[in-house]
Amino acid sequence: MEKFDYIVIGGGSGGIATANRAGMHGAKVLLIEGQHLGGTCVNVGCVPKKVMWNAAQLRENLLLDASSYGIDVSLEKFEFSQLVNNREAYIERLRGLYDSGLASNGVTVVRGYARFTSNDIIEVNNQTFTAEHIVIATGGQSKLPDIPGKELGIDSNGFFDLTELPKRVAVVGAGYIAVELAGVLNGLGSDTHLAYRKAMPLRSFDQTIVEAMVSIYEQEGIKMYPNSTPQAVEKLADGTLKLSFENGQSLEVDQVIWAIGRKPNIEAINLEQTSVKLTDKGYLRVDDYQETDQKGVYAIGDITGKAELTPVAIAAGRRLADRLFNGQTDAKVDYNNIPTVVFTHPPIGTVGLTESAARELHDDTQLTIYTSQFNPMQYALQERKVKATVKLICLGKEERIIGLHGIGIGMDELLQGFAVAIKMGATKHDFDTTIAIHPTAAEEFVTLR
Repeated sequence: MEKFDYIVIGGGSGGIATANRAGMHGAKVLLIEGQHLGGTCVNVGCVPKKVMWNAAQLRENLLLDASSYGIDVSLEKFEFSQLVNNREAYIERLRGLYDSGLASNGVTVVRGYARFTSNDIIEVNNQTFTAEHIVIATGGQSKLPDIPGKELGIDSNGFFDLTELPKRVAVVGAGYIAVELAGVLNGLGSDTHLAYRKAMPLRSFDQTIVEAMVSIYEQEGIKMYPNSTPQAVEKLADGTLKLSFENGQSLEVDQVIWAIGRKPNIEAINLEQTSVKLTDKGYLRVDDYQETDQKGVYAIGDITGKAELTPVAIAAGRRLADRLFNGQTDAKVDYNNIPTVVFTHPPIGTVGLTESAARELHDDTQLTIYTSQFNPMQYALQERKVKATVKLICLGKEERIIGLHGIGIGMDELLQGFAVAIKMGATKHDFDTTIAIHPTAAEEFVTLR
């Protein structure tokens, strides 16, 4: 049995980040990964998603907006398979960079699936390893509905396996993955249907922004199906898929994509042999320093159920390694005011409290809400308008900003700077006295009245 200082189970974003940081600090590190390095984000998540989002945006701009600028563009063909091939080649290069980065930090990589045989012993490929510190970073996996015909649909992983663009597609789900895939598919030219169980999608996001998104999606041709719980899928004689809902509605499409949520990917690691405990929702229970109920065993990323975002997993992994191997005893992630972007069409940016969350925590008399809706200049010359909406939520007489939300062109890129300001305690007065950059979407946040 070989002994290491640090064993990392899972080679996704968080696992790679913590392994590299520990290696930089001189620790003897083992990283175990059964599939491709990079995990969900690099292989079937945020990276390929952003490539597809870029492609959809480019197609929309050329097809719908270019002529108003006097640019004659005729889209005679769109080779979806070429887009996929180019995307996969890019991802393969990223995998190579991860390999070389881990090697440069002295991290040993073992390909295989890890399982605990005790609190401090890991088995993989019939080999056993032990370490004083073991971190679980196995990420999440898609949920599927428990209905007849569920196997006829695909999940978000399956979306990235597509080599042909479906002519008609139904995306089922209310979360960010569902609305992102619907926007991408619509932008690439699919007849797109988005179905969700409740009255609105993105229920944890600010209602003003979600209402604006729904309005935009309907305007852009996405068919919305609120209050629609899937009941069954069946394949018809011509290969068409019939998706039926509990409310009696149904629709016929060429592809069904399940995006109804994710769950921790922990079923195969044999946690029963450890003292690690789960939360009521099935996530690994950790303290503020990412340690589980078993001393010396830690968890980072989506399996903890805390802000399931790639940069959060990376930050948690790096801070954990700094604490364990570089003497930074207080290093931990602050899970407050985490900026988040949803790559809808156009993107949503959000940081801090939603209006409803703010009203639950504070008296209405202490809150001031500012909103604005405008046409971005990209649409100045054409009849097509995709309105942007921005919102600030302020607290107290000093109007400290506790929530910033927006949907519109550029919201993904402008959010980071505002997130820094809010993290530092910025007030509405700070925003008001900052000179605006004109003409931009960002200036709306410093000119709200």
